[in-house]
Amino acid sequence: MGIPLLAARRFGPLFATQFLGAFNDNFYKTAMLFLITYTLLAGDTAASAQIVTVAAGVFILPFVLFSALAGQIADSVDKARLVRIIKAAEIGIMLVGAAALTWGSVPLMMLVLFSMGVHSTFFGPIKYAILPQHLAPRELLTGTGLVEAGTFIAILTGQVAGGLLAPQVSAWAIVAVAVLGYVSGRQVPAAPPPGRARIEWNILASSLRITREVTRDPQLGRAVLAVSWFWSVGAVFTSLFVPLVKGDLGGAETVATLFLTIFSVGVAAGSLVVARLLKGAVSVRYAPASAVLMTAFIADLYFAIRAFDVPHVELIGVGAFLSDPGSWRIVLDLFGLSVAAGAFIVPLYALLQTASDPSARARTIAANNIINSGFMVAAALGSGVLLKAGLDVPQILLAVGLANLLIVIPCLRIHRIQRAHGTA
Repeated sequence: MGIPLLAARRFGPLFATQFLGAFNDNFYKTAMLFLITYTLLAGDTAASAQIVTVAAGVFILPFVLFSALAGQIADSVDKARLVRIIKAAEIGIMLVGAAALTWGSVPLMMLVLFSMGVHSTFFGPIKYAILPQHLAPRELLTGTGLVEAGTFIAILTGQVAGGLLAPQVSAWAIVAVAVLGYVSGRQVPAAPPPGRARIEWNILASSLRITREVTRDPQLGRAVLAVSWFWSVGAVFTSLFVPLVKGDLGGAETVATLFLTIFSVGVAAGSLVVARLLKGAVSVRYAPASAVLMTAFIADLYFAIRAFDVPHVELIGVGAFLSDPGSWRIVLDLFGLSVAAGAFIVPLYALLQTASDPSARARTIAANNIINSGFMVAAALGSGVLLKAGLDVPQILLAVGLANLLIVIPCLRIHRIQRAHGTA
């Protein structure tokens, strides 16, 4: 499924470009954090933990600041031309990144991380807004599913590469990946804007305006809410994998990597499965059931973790973890959760593309990115508050799972609107 699309020039180069970009973001970020944690600040655990927290904020800040501007520009200029400009800029950014990793300069690494955040902020609205211009309506859901699946696999492989390769190797590998991204980006066909958006350079005013415009629309506003909730749930789970594995399951770093792998592959699988089930129709009819399944798997995951026996003193690796019969219930719950999450998110992204005005499509995606960022920051802060309040990691995950049922309501309302319009 989707192979003809991947081979077509109207989709394949864009898919490769976004895959390489997501890979490089995570490759650089992980290589940087490993270098700081295990080499530059190896003797100062508190300082390295602070750097990790600051790095997350540095990368996400550009999405809050510049998403509105990025959306306005993408709605005003040929998107293929923008892809070439952005990917050329990535080469320059990664050359500086290579120097930062080689010299071990933390301030320069942070500057590069912020610059990559800016790069991703400007590319984000393009990769979704360009799809309806190049794909037939019945291909859009499959294309969106492939983009989502590719993004999660790229995140996973980028993190693995950044953790495995030495900083000196990573320094030049990130430049090579950026060059490949520029080459593939040059093959993206022209995508002229349907109209011309007014570019508002006051980033605060423009951010408020486009988020107001999108959230006033009953379908788009609820879709953005659901997508943002998805990313906040994902942020909570992926950020808590390491303390969950170490503190509650007695697992080493390799077990945490296994969890991240299962989660990424599961979301990718769910993204492709829902595209097949919907047969090209942009409908959220499976989203409420997917949300309920997410909660069911999270609840069972909680009880599976509580039932897991940790008699050993030393941290165990993947082999020892999987040799315990109780581990397979945890693995299956995590995989089921992530498959349901993939099935949940893809139709909502497709809806954002099809229900928005073609002349304002990139601004709609930009508004979504702004609200996503706010939800993810709130989720991270909320998790920290709950941990300080005395809740353990499994309890926080269960709380998130139960709260997840609330997102069923807006999804049902979107489906009702689609049925009224005959698009469900």
